[in-house]
Amino acid sequence: MADLFDNPAPDDRDPRDRGNAPRGTASARPAHRPLADRIRPQRLGDVVGQGDVLGPDGPLGAMLAAGSLSSLILWGPPGVGKTTIARLLADQTDREFVQISAIFSGVPELRKLFDAARQRHATGQGTLLFVDEIHRFNKAQQDSFLPHMEDGTILLVGATTENPSFELNAALLSRAQVVVLKRLELSDLELLAQRAERELGRALPLTGEARESLLTMADGDGRAVLNLIEQVMAWKTDHPLGPAELSQRLMRRAAKYDKSGDEHYNLISALHKSVRGSDPDAALYWLARMLEGGEDPRYLARRITRMAVEDIGLADPAAQRHCLDAWAMYERLGSPEGELALANAVIYLALAPKSNASYAAYKAARAEARKTGSLMPPAHILNAPTRLMKEQGYGAGYAYDHDAEDGFSGQNYFPEGMRRPVLYTPVERGFERELKKRLDWFVSQRLKRGG
Repeated sequence: MADLFDNPAPDDRDPRDRGNAPRGTASARPAHRPLADRIRPQRLGDVVGQGDVLGPDGPLGAMLAAGSLSSLILWGPPGVGKTTIARLLADQTDREFVQISAIFSGVPELRKLFDAARQRHATGQGTLLFVDEIHRFNKAQQDSFLPHMEDGTILLVGATTENPSFELNAALLSRAQVVVLKRLELSDLELLAQRAERELGRALPLTGEARESLLTMADGDGRAVLNLIEQVMAWKTDHPLGPAELSQRLMRRAAKYDKSGDEHYNLISALHKSVRGSDPDAALYWLARMLEGGEDPRYLARRITRMAVEDIGLADPAAQRHCLDAWAMYERLGSPEGELALANAVIYLALAPKSNASYAAYKAARAEARKTGSLMPPAHILNAPTRLMKEQGYGAGYAYDHDAEDGFSGQNYFPEGMRRPVLYTPVERGFERELKKRLDWFVSQRLKRGG
């Protein structure tokens, strides 16, 4: 790849002809530089929004102060400064900056890159290799970095928007420090807007309210806000535009959501915990966020039903029925009408009494089963369809509960010799109050009858 090392392509023309290109050719006028590139920070202290990382007490600040920069994985959403930070780290540590993208680079390009880095290393020149979208490399490609990281040929700085724990090899992660970069706040975006205005020599032609709307449209993405500003600055207008005029001229940025990535898991986690926390407003918000992002409502129906089973349980047995009905209603009506049924189910779950007693009991039962999986049921509760089985004591002494006092025999149903565990402990909420009364009565009778 011609631009592998971020160097300009060589000019093969006769030196006498340079600068004499005909009017209208590419060399007659300099190429347009995007605003984001024009105001790119020249030192780490100018990077906005990442003070926790770059400050004296932050991981990168401490590394630089100690003069011991290690390989890094920069994890954060788009437009928060990953590429810029990598460039500035190379400058500050006097290393050659080499940038590649995992989307366009394969094994041949990597070999050429490592050979060039090895030659620099032999002459005392270090290489900072910046790999954008590093999570897109497969396992073998990720492994190819390891020997060159270990012998100091390269200092690897990978950038990813996906969770490194899931997307990167353990071997690679063990040799690099993960640095988490934050989504930019509105105040950070405002600082970028002010820098853009100074660079362009004039103020944004927007009212205060429209200016805030513009920053909100960027959704925490610094590169996006600069692109929006560049568009707005190109407009010809004789008065500051308000929010309505701004929305007419600019398309709102699509919500950041990846149905198979981190955002998917983050938002379903937020929805689940909002339901568990009995906050219907928050639960509806996260449901709406996922639907607006294009999530499959059937996935949401399945997860909502799971919430009813896990977090409401028997405190309100009707919750599961509500979820199944909402699921069926969505299947019958489709979008958007059926989505309202899902919203109703979410509200019901958020306001329902909560209990994970049955869920905890189930997990405890599974654990007991794993420990005692070879123990036979006690003989008295085994069926004896043959004479031989009867002779072996199968079914002997079984007490038919319907014939017992109060319809309860109090017999032991666990394996012989197994200590009786306590698995289900109902809470004093919702319908489980009634279940707890029943359970307490059975326990007391079982103690009386020696079961």
